[in-house]
Amino acid sequence: MINPTVVELSRWQFAATALYHFLFVPLTLGMTFMLAAMETVYVTTGREIYRRMVEFWGKLFLINFALGVATGLTMEFEFGTNWSFYSGFVGDIFGAPLAIEGLMAFFMESTFIGLMVFGWKRLSKMQHLLVTYLVALGSNLSALWILVANGFMQDPQGAHFNPVTMRMELTSLPALIFSPDAQAKFVHTSIAGYVTASIFVCGISAWYLYRGRHVELARRSFRMAALFGVLATAGVITLGDALGFVGAHAQPSKLAAMEAMWKTEPAPAPFNVVAWPDQKRRDNDFALQVPYVLTPLLTHTLNQTVPGIDDIVRDNRERIVSGVQAVQALKQLSAKPDDAPAMAQFKAHESDLGYGFLAERYAPDDDLARLSPSDLDKAAWDSIPNVFAEFWSFRLMVGMGLLMLAFFVLSTLFTLRRDLQRHRWFLRLAPWMIPVPFLACEFGWLTAELGRQPWTVYGLLPTWMSASTHSVGYMVFSLIGFVTLYSVFIAIEMYLMVRFIRQGPHEHDAGPADSQRPAWGGGYATAGAMMRKGD
Repeated sequence: MINPTVVELSRWQFAATALYHFLFVPLTLGMTFMLAAMETVYVTTGREIYRRMVEFWGKLFLINFALGVATGLTMEFEFGTNWSFYSGFVGDIFGAPLAIEGLMAFFMESTFIGLMVFGWKRLSKMQHLLVTYLVALGSNLSALWILVANGFMQDPQGAHFNPVTMRMELTSLPALIFSPDAQAKFVHTSIAGYVTASIFVCGISAWYLYRGRHVELARRSFRMAALFGVLATAGVITLGDALGFVGAHAQPSKLAAMEAMWKTEPAPAPFNVVAWPDQKRRDNDFALQVPYVLTPLLTHTLNQTVPGIDDIVRDNRERIVSGVQAVQALKQLSAKPDDAPAMAQFKAHESDLGYGFLAERYAPDDDLARLSPSDLDKAAWDSIPNVFAEFWSFRLMVGMGLLMLAFFVLSTLFTLRRDLQRHRWFLRLAPWMIPVPFLACEFGWLTAELGRQPWTVYGLLPTWMSASTHSVGYMVFSLIGFVTLYSVFIAIEMYLMVRFIRQGPHEHDAGPADSQRPAWGGGYATAGAMMRKGD
């Protein structure tokens, strides 16, 4: 059995690298379409200020993109180094969307970013606009394929376990790609990126407006971002509801933990606005409830029962008993592949194989026949994620989403009435909103990934089986190394972002020779010279 400490350290390392990387992803997803929208206005109106907007915001996008790539590359290697059993078990399925993402989406995005940066003088307006849209398409396709891979971990579709090869094998690529969880998560995540970019642009634009700098560029940027943001925020909330509806069917344990619902309530069940879940007592220390709200939220009906944790554990215990039969048959087949009775036993209990794996960690001397009723009870309760963490990560995400919606409603109202600059309190507030969507995305990712536990692949492969057999010392060293390196990356991004924001758009934005100067390349050269001089 793999050392449990190694498994926990492997989880911490991947969680740390994923959360660091996910600080860069939403802004990249959203800024590409924001730039495309700005350039569309430039091409259709011919007004030079919109080109300057594309150039300025493009500089900030490129900083974020470059460091996002640097933090993302190591994550795919971690599957092989830290999660070798997982990679061998589901590599045929999980590797396919990641390979497509690298060969199609990432290369496409990277290639066209070069044309977008250096092609202003070499391409016509329409050609450059097309390139910008292709960058946006590439970045969002990249997110699609990554979330298809993640969707398989959340709700495995299009694959089956082969008892001869002892691996999962792909049976239907369309089923894998069009998994309801993958598609709902892709749209939800992409639109969350649009919200992130909108607040980023609004916050920086408001900072300029408050100080009376680059007013025309900032005012137009704020208006476009506010309109983009209010639509995106409404969309992300609506599609979050759709994702919850899908998750209620695919992962009932995640939904029960998310709502801290320990016992099945008669429909329509009450909704816990706030609560203090206690995993040891298996109850809430206190809860503030709104009657009749949970059932329509999760099921979109008034009479469908939402199962509580107690009922889910009871059902999972039955699946564990069945799954033990599948694992015992699998061990016989590994020694004698043509054992017909063992194959028949495996086929009869195949759908519960993962639950048998869940109980294997409690088997004395690896003998599943010696599992006691209390061992089965422990394994059944292991099938429930950390309720406290799941409950509060979800509510923090939702609370921040509602805060951003209120912010964008006010932003849109003020900018459409053309009196934004009169509300100086709002201009002072807006820059402080910039961290909110990043935090909301982090809590959303935690909600999705913590809620899947104790599974690496939901219902099929427990996390405790998935890790590599490294030493504790190796894992501690690599964890510290990654956290240190990624912290440096974050510091570099913050330094570069702040420096370019303080510098602002090119000082000669309003000059008649503006259309003749180099675009982003010239801006980078100017900034590089300033940094070399220590200005």
